[in-house]
Amino acid sequence: MSSIGLVLEGGGSRGIYTAGVLRYLMEEQMYLPYTIGVSAGACHGSSYISRQKDRNREVSIDYVDHPEYLSLRNFIKKREMFGMDFLFDRLPNELVPFDYETFDQTEDEFVIGVTDCMTGEPVFYKKSEYADDALTLIRASSSIPLLSPVVEFEGRYLMDGGIADPVPIKQSIKDGNEQNIVILTRNRGYYKKPQSFSWYIRKKYYEYPGLIQALEKRHTHYNETLEYIFEEEKKGNVLVISPSEKLKVGRMEKSKRKLTSLYDLGYQDAQNMKQTLEDFIGVQSNV
Repeated sequence: MSSIGLVLEGGGSRGIYTAGVLRYLMEEQMYLPYTIGVSAGACHGSSYISRQKDRNREVSIDYVDHPEYLSLRNFIKKREMFGMDFLFDRLPNELVPFDYETFDQTEDEFVIGVTDCMTGEPVFYKKSEYADDALTLIRASSSIPLLSPVVEFEGRYLMDGGIADPVPIKQSIKDGNEQNIVILTRNRGYYKKPQSFSWYIRKKYYEYPGLIQALEKRHTHYNETLEYIFEEEKKGNVLVISPSEKLKVGRMEKSKRKLTSLYDLGYQDAQNMKQTLEDFIGVQSNV
């Protein structure tokens, strides 16, 4: 199993689909030695590494109606829709404790992807490189332009990892994983359209030329990455798990009913693929 990677797309609230898939993988003890994620994928992937089966559901569904989680009040007070201090400090350290010890001791690699705002290039951090700064990097990877502030880390200015590399399969391959399981948070057939508000992006982020360039070509990069993934799927190198029903959850969703439904769909889709998953992991681990 040493050459199989698990690649997790972002997607804001749509990432609850990934949480459902990961819940099933954890139940079945399907722990891959390498996981890479951006944005919501990094958030949910961290609980997979820390072996906390129910944590993603508790954080993303049980607390979604908390006023500090996602609200217009947050935006008015701090210029951020998601309460970043609440999500990456109070929740993991007080309300739904993150198992730092297991996360650190687990031998599985966990790579967090972010976007460098100055260069516009993706930057990837491995567990051995970020030590006690995992939550800071996950926060950076989850910082959506216009809705969250830029995060400074070790001299870099970082934002949403899904901008520069929305589905980081090529980084997984670069790290030595010839086969990959890719969890997407969009239905098959979806392709991203160009940004329609680029003038405002240029005005707000004039200090970060790389970020502007990355946002302007984001749709092209995303669509090319999907095409690459599906070509690799045809070759048998990639196993794609994606929503089997039309999405009803938006990027910023507060309906517990809709979120729970998508979480359950992720779990059910993975369960329906049990034999396929076992075959893929079993065959590839014997290569």
